[in-house]
Amino acid sequence: MQPNGKPMFKSSVSASSQSSLPIRGRNICDQNLNKIKNSDVSLSAFAFLFSELIQRTQSRVTGIQDFEERLNEHGFRVGQRLVELVVWRERSPKRETRVLGILQFIHSSLWKQLFGKHADSLEKSKDVNDEYMIVDNSPVFNKFISVPKNMNQLNCCAYLAGIVEGFLTSAQFPCKATAHTVPLPSYPSRTVILVKLHSSVLRREEYLG
Repeated sequence: MQPNGKPMFKSSVSASSQSSLPIRGRNICDQNLNKIKNSDVSLSAFAFLFSELIQRTQSRVTGIQDFEERLNEHGFRVGQRLVELVVWRERSPKRETRVLGILQFIHSSLWKQLFGKHADSLEKSKDVNDEYMIVDNSPVFNKFISVPKNMNQLNCCAYLAGIVEGFLTSAQFPCKATAHTVPLPSYPSRTVILVKLHSSVLRREEYLG
């Protein structure tokens, strides 16, 4: 972020980091879902759009918690729409009804659709039964953001946590997902998406088990 409080994104993105341009000549909504599966958005375009979202959100919040909650709400709506799209593209033969199955689907298939790779790890809390953690060592949502010292607790991956929450909720696994910065020497922006499942999910899991 700049000294005036506005988020600041790195302005230079090398040509080699930019992906192929979208298919031209037709409305994207008219194209076959599988044919545009690998039509990536350039990194510079993503950085610009996400920067605008961050600045627009910042102008409407009163603090870091409010900031992250609003980012979560934006991501939630994206996650709701991704359920059918990702399942369609992955040609999944069955609907996931178990907690571990749907979390592994997010860890692998959803992450690959969004970022071209799997999440770095999927872990279960050792202390409580209703918490799981999805870890991304280098989240793209934090890649071009410089956070000032007075907002050092802000993690813009709250948007990603909203995507995970929306995806799970729409798949009939109601939960609350939050983003937490857990840095390592080699991964300073390492982020853990903490998923806390609703009690109804645990009751269903017990019944199915």
